Amino acid sequence: MKYTKEKISQFEKKYADICLDNGKIDIELYDKYGVKRGLRDKNGNGVLAGLTKISEITAFKETENGRIPCEGLLAYRGINVIDLINGREKRRFGFEEAAYLLLFGSLPDKTQLEEFTGVLASLRTLPTNFTRDVIMKASNKDLMNSITRSVLTLFAYDDRASDLELSNVMHQCLRLISCFPMLSVYAYQAYNYYENGGSLYIHRPDPKLSTAENILRMLRPDMKYTALEAQVLDTALILHMEHGGGNNSSFTTHVVTSSGSDTYSVMAAALSSLKGPKHGGANTKVVEMIDDLKANVKDTKDPDEVRKYLEKLVDKEAFDKKGLIYGMGHAIYSVSDPRAQVFKSFVKELAIEKGREDDYELYSMIEKMGKEVITRKRKIYKGVSVNVDFYSGLVYSMLSIPYELFTPIFAIARVVGWSAHRIEELINTDKIIRPAYRSVLDSQPYIPFEER
Repeated sequence: MKYTKEKISQFEKKYADICLDNGKIDIELYDKYGVKRGLRDKNGNGVLAGLTKISEITAFKETENGRIPCEGLLAYRGINVIDLINGREKRRFGFEEAAYLLLFGSLPDKTQLEEFTGVLASLRTLPTNFTRDVIMKASNKDLMNSITRSVLTLFAYDDRASDLELSNVMHQCLRLISCFPMLSVYAYQAYNYYENGGSLYIHRPDPKLSTAENILRMLRPDMKYTALEAQVLDTALILHMEHGGGNNSSFTTHVVTSSGSDTYSVMAAALSSLKGPKHGGANTKVVEMIDDLKANVKDTKDPDEVRKYLEKLVDKEAFDKKGLIYGMGHAIYSVSDPRAQVFKSFVKELAIEKGREDDYELYSMIEKMGKEVITRKRKIYKGVSVNVDFYSGLVYSMLSIPYELFTPIFAIARVVGWSAHRIEELINTDKIIRPAYRSVLDSQPYIPFEER
């Protein structure tokens, strides 16, 4: 019997409801058996699942009176990320230097940095006709899926794709770090041409330019950008590069690596994790939320009107009705997210250059009010502060980066951290990651088919 589309849809809806009824687990059972949902306790502290020497996140200080929330700190290989950013001389870009640090454990000298950037530039190529035959085919708005497809397809072009010898894995990681900007920007250009009816621009990267400069060069029709734009994007890439082994996509990298899988499959899994709106997709949600606010608030300079909208967000009466103020709160940070603080420090300068001062003032108002609204309406076990996604979306929009590329830009940076974590897992652990789930099933007898 052939089922119509409508009949299939009715079947799916019916059985989705059945799954919902049968699949629910009493929330009290999690406390009864000491299960930490999301692998986090009520204070937001993650369950210790491993050790790492790649980065460190500090959100609390240990004192005689217990743990006390403090200003957030993020360190790459023991170096404060803010010092990394501030340490760049004028006109020098830091993405490549930070990538070297994360991969190899120390800051490069001039000769080492030149060698490293030279290797990255040399690897910044795609197989013959790959852009035409893979990226241009089946283009769609979800660029993260397009990038994931490209990464998985690159497996077929690698004669040693499944070889886990360390130097080979290093080669694969460096190649992906080099090519992610091309995979991302070209995927957008294909989408813009085939789906939006725009013009098609496929600019080759310039080996003499930094990663940040090449992204803007390949994205812009005229390949032009200002020094401030490139510097701001470079800073954004450094801030997004790494955030500990416990974040969802990096943990995914450890999990899939532990199974003995190849580099391309590992990175595809990490990409699939990052695209979620609760992880890397959150910066897009922030901008969409602000657009919805502008559409529904008559005067965005009126604090009372803005506050009412934020209250509706938390009460699940506005935007996507999820009860979230996107960009507010973090799994670890409580007092402040250092990445958000860095973003805010140059957002105002960029807003002035772009004539977007009103947007800057609106975001600042939401940052202040959002904390108050959430604290008043929700049971909070730790402090609430804006996270990196809150200002990054505004920054990207001021750089004329389209919404569809927000999360891919995150991936272009984070692939460095994923690479470091993959290598660390291969070096130190020879056990597949296999946590336990406790069954809370009730027994039931098997009923013969004729008696059902």
